[in-house]
Amino acid sequence: MRSKILGTGIYLPEKVMTNIDLEKIVDTNDQWIYERTGIRARRICNPEGGEFPTDMAERAAWQALQAAKLEPNDIDMIIFASVTPDYKLPNSASVLQQKLGMTNKCTAFDIATACSGFVYGVNMANSFIQTGMAKNVLVVGSEMLSREIDWTDRTICILFGDGCGCAIVGQSEDGEGSEILATHLGADGSGKEFFDQPVGGAVTPIKEHHLKEGTHFMRMKGGEMFKVATRTLADNAKVCLEKAGLSLEDIDWVVPHQANYRIIETTAKLLKLPMEKMIINIENYGNTSAATVPIAFHEAIADGRIKRGDIVLFDAFGAGLTFGATLFRY
Repeated sequence: MRSKILGTGIYLPEKVMTNIDLEKIVDTNDQWIYERTGIRARRICNPEGGEFPTDMAERAAWQALQAAKLEPNDIDMIIFASVTPDYKLPNSASVLQQKLGMTNKCTAFDIATACSGFVYGVNMANSFIQTGMAKNVLVVGSEMLSREIDWTDRTICILFGDGCGCAIVGQSEDGEGSEILATHLGADGSGKEFFDQPVGGAVTPIKEHHLKEGTHFMRMKGGEMFKVATRTLADNAKVCLEKAGLSLEDIDWVVPHQANYRIIETTAKLLKLPMEKMIINIENYGNTSAATVPIAFHEAIADGRIKRGDIVLFDAFGAGLTFGATLFRY
């Protein structure tokens, strides 16, 4: 049994926070941010409600269902990738199932592999379909990172934004050109401290002094992440191509994780790929973690760059350190 991407959808919060806006709350400026990251703006969810991760996912899912010509109960599995779920319990996939009005009691679960989350989910969906355990899988990457950012720390608050992207992965019928050609997933726990959030779990529950000190927010070692990210993204591409028996010249488009423009640029140089083949939208949205790849993919389909029959590579890395890639004929 083979699988393909049937439809995609996105949701972006209404509020736009530009670098100029950030200048008013932290010691930074537009030129400094843009030169180091490639980011001009990011979206920020409404903290009063209506744009929490499952709210965004519901809106994105309806777009994907329409594109795939499916109804909610046609979905028999939901994989929800997020490090900023609505709640600790219940899982966000179950909340989304209810919001979509689904009555088929399908499998619904969350994964927390940070920025690699959507790619993890797509590859898992492919495996479930190949084994006959699922027919149509809704894979979601939805993040409200603005809740987990220290807005007084200019090294990290400039990087992240909120948003959601999703895709429906379904069966590819005999004779169809569209199919997933190769997948690759992995993790290297030796780099777990490069990007982490040690306060707030079972080991160190949040207490009053953490809130006062601001030690419960995400923290990152940018230099270390940059080095491992470029090498990892290049290796991901090579592994998938080898599995599929294809070469770099066969790739029409790469949809990389949108963490930093310079990371994408360096990866392209390592692979000797022209930047014209890289789908990039970090300037408008910053790093939306598990949502970056599906948002960029959806936009490239919508504007006509990516067309059916194109060879596309999803390529991502994230805290953990996790990494993954998906090579497919769209």
